[in-house]
Amino acid sequence: NLSANDGFQGSLLDTLYTAARNYWTLGPASAALVIFDGGAKNAQYKQRIDAFDASVANYRQKVLTAIQEVEDNLAALRILEEQSDVQNKALAAANEALALTINQYQAGTVSYINVMTAQTNALNNRVETVKLQGSRLGASVQLITALGGGWDLNRVPNSEQIGGEIKWTDYMNIPGVDQGKSENTVSTSLSDLLQFHILP
Repeated sequence: NLSANDGFQGSLLDTLYTAARNYWTLGPASAALVIFDGGAKNAQYKQRIDAFDASVANYRQKVLTAIQEVEDNLAALRILEEQSDVQNKALAAANEALALTINQYQAGTVSYINVMTAQTNALNNRVETVKLQGSRLGASVQLITALGGGWDLNRVPNSEQIGGEIKWTDYMNIPGVDQGKSENTVSTSLSDLLQFHILP
């Protein structure tokens, strides 16, 4: 139970009402309460209010930064998706041009230099397609990080769980590779996608 009382310390009448003699007690333990402290308590109160305001401002800045990072990465993903669509069309056109050039070479209407030029163009388009895929994956990781996600090492499979291989084609949308096929078929399709059509 709590009890409270107040009183005066000392017995002389001339010092009975001085500030140093006043005291308060509350409950089973007594605590001295200074009535006049020269504004120290008020200064401490203002200091704590200022520290609270600074922490609120810091929190708001962190929230605004996080929102900006999310918006930036969403915009980057949208732009990279548009670029990937254009690049996929360019890759398809380069592959078609390569096939036509090979047919023309086999018919004897163009020289082999034309075939090599078409191969170089097709390969450059393939490289750009893979670069854009990498950029999209990187932007996705940054978006997940900005949203507060991250790696959970307990959920990452080790080499025994995945059979010692990482089927990275399952995580990339590469034109010409069917992700639903078996591993051997996927490897063959990927090999077909990246091979050169070197003719004698």
